[in-house]
Amino acid sequence: MSVATVSRALRGLPNVAGSTRERVLRAAAELDYVVNPNASRLAAGRNLTVAAVVPHMQGWYFQAVLAGAQSVLEGQGYDMLLYSLPTPAARERFLTLLPFRKRVDGVLLIDIPLTDPEQRMLAGLGTDIVSVGERGAHYPGVSIDNVSAGRTATEYLLDLGHRRVGLVGGLLEDPMRFRVGRDRREGWLRALQEHGVVPDPSWEFYGDFRLIDGVRGMDTLFSAHPDLTAVFCMSDEMAIGALRAIKERGLRCPEDVSVVGFDDHEVSSYMGLTTVSQPMHLLGRTAGEILLSLARGEDIGHYPRHLPTSLVVRETAAPLAQHPR
Repeated sequence: MSVATVSRALRGLPNVAGSTRERVLRAAAELDYVVNPNASRLAAGRNLTVAAVVPHMQGWYFQAVLAGAQSVLEGQGYDMLLYSLPTPAARERFLTLLPFRKRVDGVLLIDIPLTDPEQRMLAGLGTDIVSVGERGAHYPGVSIDNVSAGRTATEYLLDLGHRRVGLVGGLLEDPMRFRVGRDRREGWLRALQEHGVVPDPSWEFYGDFRLIDGVRGMDTLFSAHPDLTAVFCMSDEMAIGALRAIKERGLRCPEDVSVVGFDDHEVSSYMGLTTVSQPMHLLGRTAGEILLSLARGEDIGHYPRHLPTSLVVRETAAPLAQHPR
């Protein structure tokens, strides 16, 4: 039996026959041998550490993506170092110091928008880089089509007969240059235009994807346009806030106002929320698998670049005929 086979068996790596692994582990137990992970990393010439970079620690989305990535990387002996970059200054500091972080073998960028020069600088470091959400031109990534998903959510409401469809979303212009809000708004706008609907600018409210922004958004929209019969919220947390605001106004959902969210949050099914489901855990898993393939020098052409979304129809949207207002 080769040294390499013994090493793979002890570290729990694949491509080792079950009977062989059992023999190796039995012999190791008899010798009281325990694998030293630090020595293994040094021998491999890698630290088996990935820097996972997020814009902030809040929000269920980031937790789900990180969990998906960790489920893959941890199984191959990798550790994850978590970095939060809530401001442009924090992002600049991270990029400046990254070349000196010798213990990092790979970088996982989760919804971190970078300029072209920043992307080129990262790509030139010789470190494996994979993005989730915000795509880069100089390294691989995986994402969803936010324009198409926003269009799907809005088309569903339009197909139910609604024509006054409000929008509660994330900031269009912000210091970090996130594209999610702009892309989902573009989907909303395209769907309305294709149905001959010209939206009033006051049909739109922008916050920060949080529950409280959903509450404020609905209050703002209804104060200006009490005749709105439906609303598309760019996150389920916003949609849950919108449902609360609707109830506080003495209105009913979906009898008076229809609501469609985005994400398919783990509590959405309990609330009967109709929403666009995006595969957050799978986004993280796929990004982790791409990082591992890059580390092994494998071809990554077979990995999908866009993962599909789907509309989950529940109880918060109804045909316009059911709306007495």
